[in-house]
Amino acid sequence: MAIRCPAGFDTGYLKERVYETYDRVAREPNGEFHFHRGPAYASGYLKYDMEELMALPEESTARFAGVANPHRIGKIAPGETVLDHACGAGMDLLLAAKRVGPRGKAIGVDMTKAMRDCAVAAARKAGMSHYVDIREGVFEELPVEDESVDVVISNGVVNLAPDKEIVFREIHRVLRPGGRLFLGDVVVQRELKPEARENPDLWAACIAGALTEKELPEIAGACGFTDCRVTEHFDCFKNTSAEVKVSKDLYVQGVNFFAKKP
Repeated sequence: MAIRCPAGFDTGYLKERVYETYDRVAREPNGEFHFHRGPAYASGYLKYDMEELMALPEESTARFAGVANPHRIGKIAPGETVLDHACGAGMDLLLAAKRVGPRGKAIGVDMTKAMRDCAVAAARKAGMSHYVDIREGVFEELPVEDESVDVVISNGVVNLAPDKEIVFREIHRVLRPGGRLFLGDVVVQRELKPEARENPDLWAACIAGALTEKELPEIAGACGFTDCRVTEHFDCFKNTSAEVKVSKDLYVQGVNFFAKKP
C-alpha cells in the first residue's frame, strides 16, 4: 500500500521531471502548464482570501500552484512553529507566517533552488525574514529536528512521492505530540491502470502518483496519525489539459485533509 510506483519505476527520472517543471514555473510563472497558477486561481478555485493574497509579494503569489487550501483546515495560532512541506515560492508559507507572527517561526523546505530564491525574496519584501526560514531539502528527509513543529502544511506534493509512507513518517517525526497536519493533495476516485502508474511524466503531472480518497487516511493512520479525515474537495484541474486527458475517467480533484499526531 505504501509504495505506489511499480517495480523498476525510474524514480530518478521522476525527480528530474518534477525539478524541471517547478524550476520553469519559478522562472516563467505565466508559461504554459497542465495546471493552474496564481492568485486568481487560488481565490476563484480554492477559496483563498484575495485581500490576503494581494497583500503578499508577487514573487510568491504568481508562482502558486497548489491544489487545495490548507489554511481552511484549522487555525494556526500566534507563537507556533509551522513547516511548509515543499513550500515552492512561499505563498502558503507567508500566510502561515502572518498567523504565527514574530513570536513564532515559519519554516519552508523545497528542493527547487529557483523556487527557494523566490520565497526568500518574498519573505524579505514582506518584512518577515527574521521569522521565516527557507531550507533546501526533500520531503523524504526533512532538514528539521524531531518534534519541533506544531503544524505541517503541505499543498499538492505528496502525490509526487514514490513512497508515501516515508513522507508521512517524516511529517510524523517532525511534529510535536498533539501537532497537526493540514494537507492539500490530489486524489482520484478510481484506481489508476498499471500503464498510468508506470508513466513518470504522468507522475510529474500530479496524477499518476495520486492516491484514491480511501487510501489517504489509511496510509496516514498506518504511519501513526489519528483523526484522519478529508474535510473539503476542490475542482483544481477544471479547464486544464489534465482534465481533458484523464479526469473524465478518474475524477481527479484536490482535497483538504486533516490528521493529528497523538
